Amino acid sequence: MSAFSKLLPLNHPIRVLYHYVRGIAAHWRYGRPGRNMTVIGITGTKGKTTTTNLIARGLSGNGARVFAFSTANYCMDGEWHENTTKMTSPSPFVLQRLLREAENRGCTHAVIETSSHSVFYHRDYGVAYDTVVFTNLSRDHLDLHRTMADYLATKKRLFEWLVYYRRKKGVKKIGIVNLDDPAANEFLSVTADALITYGLTPAAEISAKSVQETGDETVITIRMPSNEFVIRSKLRGTYNVSNILAATAALMAQKVPSAVIAETLSKTSGIPWRLEPVQNHLGIRIFVDYAHTEWSLQNVLETVRNIPDCGRVIVVFWATGDRDPAKRPKMGAVADRLADVVIVTDDDPYTEPSAKIIAEIAEGVSRKIGENYWIVPNREDAIRTALAVSRSGDTIVLAGKGSETIQMTNRWAVKWNDAEATKRILAEVEKNEIN
Repeated sequence: MSAFSKLLPLNHPIRVLYHYVRGIAAHWRYGRPGRNMTVIGITGTKGKTTTTNLIARGLSGNGARVFAFSTANYCMDGEWHENTTKMTSPSPFVLQRLLREAENRGCTHAVIETSSHSVFYHRDYGVAYDTVVFTNLSRDHLDLHRTMADYLATKKRLFEWLVYYRRKKGVKKIGIVNLDDPAANEFLSVTADALITYGLTPAAEISAKSVQETGDETVITIRMPSNEFVIRSKLRGTYNVSNILAATAALMAQKVPSAVIAETLSKTSGIPWRLEPVQNHLGIRIFVDYAHTEWSLQNVLETVRNIPDCGRVIVVFWATGDRDPAKRPKMGAVADRLADVVIVTDDDPYTEPSAKIIAEIAEGVSRKIGENYWIVPNREDAIRTALAVSRSGDTIVLAGKGSETIQMTNRWAVKWNDAEATKRILAEVEKNEIN
């Protein structure tokens, strides 16, 4: 941890005031953008990126001109770009500049992945949200919020402020809540023009009447108060069913017809950083995923285990430095329980010693080194190890970095991409086989 961080902890009032002033300055610097767009915010621990992408694609499919910003990517009036900031919620000067550009280009809707950091530090100051979506709440970011109660309160603030944001002519203030989450009632207690619930539970207004997983798609029958329709999605896993329901609720709130929702969401074949496949000739499945908490890692490993003939599951993972250390042994325990082969490696240590982070992860692993369990600090060597121990029919999950293009070491950022590194290693393997 830096000397500055030690002097001023993440939640220190001076630090918060500094960010507040920056938020105000950015909002006025770019002419208070977003006033002429319908703004949708997505908050929660998991599912924000996928839900943001699904909503943006659904709106575009209905003819809207859309700006969207997520951890993985952003969209400017139909043009998708990689988010290279490594931040869910960027500097307010970046966000406000992009909103100004979107408004100047005639975008009618903005879909913004809104983290608790964004709310806490006022990075979205002046952004007048019209619809906000709550996906779920689980342990994360306690390096900033300290307790789950504080974390919940920060998430809830986005809903509480909803009716106080600038009203736009003919646009209602709508809250959308995952009824499956234990914290749902907290979010349903706020004031809004309308509160809509979604979830797997039949008690939700928008729910999954049935879910069937076939070899290459998930077939979901969506039940609404007025009708039913079917979405045939390429996205796998119960957590993605929940994301699809969240997007459906948001799109229905924007009066997008169910036929358009079914068509656009069915066409969405993949979300950046989420179980992205890496093609290979070895007869194994290789997925790159952004999972970096115990819950997201559990969801991913459970999902691949449900793939027909998944073979052994091999996971390569780590825990990010300068973040809540309490989740590290829990991630180790999840990998130990759900993976046949566990390989612990480096990710983004930032200012923390790599060996310390690995040791804390290892506390949750019950097996011994060599018992289908290895610690390989160099990430490229860890991927090589995973490929070396794999056999035809196995499934490899490279978790933690998704499609990020840099790795934050103790000293500086270096170029790194899990998928590209894997492809390079696979090419070497194929060349050696030919020779």
